[in-house]
Amino acid sequence: MPADTALLGIEEQQMTIPTAAAGGSLFNSLGGVIAGAYPDQRAVTRRPIRSNSCRAGSCEASFWRGTSRQEVQKILRAAQRYELEGKERGKRNGPLGGVALELLTLFANLVSFKTGRLDPSLDWITGKLKRSRDAVVRAMKALRDHGFLDWLRRFEPIRSEGRGPQVRQVSNAYRLSAPRRALALLGRWSGRPALPEDDGAARADTAAMEAEYVATLDLGAFASFQCGASPLGQALAEMGRAIDLRESVKRTES
Repeated sequence: MPADTALLGIEEQQMTIPTAAAGGSLFNSLGGVIAGAYPDQRAVTRRPIRSNSCRAGSCEASFWRGTSRQEVQKILRAAQRYELEGKERGKRNGPLGGVALELLTLFANLVSFKTGRLDPSLDWITGKLKRSRDAVVRAMKALRDHGFLDWLRRFEPIRSEGRGPQVRQVSNAYRLSAPRRALALLGRWSGRPALPEDDGAARADTAAMEAEYVATLDLGAFASFQCGASPLGQALAEMGRAIDLRESVKRTES
């Protein structure tokens, strides 16, 4: 076949393909489906989710564990001793820092002894400690690097208009711990009992702090806080989130 004839055949094919696409029933049907999927011709904005995040309510059961006041106080004393022993001459802070000890004290007063639940939001923490977000994040990293804190990033699905699954990042799940090298610094005092249970001032502070935190929770988070990651807690949390969503829709319509 001559070269001119071959080029002419290609040009004719290129010219007839758009015509067939515009007039063919198959292409029209596909166009209708696509138009229905994208009614406003705009891509749905997806919320960024941090890497290694797990779905809230499905990952905490194996992460959280019950504890006691004595165990939590032991972790706190070990961190204080660790900070003191690791402080170099002429330095203001040790390996953890003052903000990290404040944060650990806050967590020690907030953790649920029964379930180990500990998941305050970063905004709540910064407001409670009166510290900047950056300072709190650095303190968390120091505690984790030295073995006193660990956490899970979490997300939860949300119901919103648009295509595809939509989720949002929620507060981390935290867990307190103490490395062996820090517990060894306590020596024979590592088994010393903590403050007595009838210590009125300590209990009042803890109760007030917990009440303030609970007041910031929605119905779903409150149900999870009370019942933990049990099947009952998950069911009540789903019910609470559904009620919150319904009330939010009502307020929007109003």
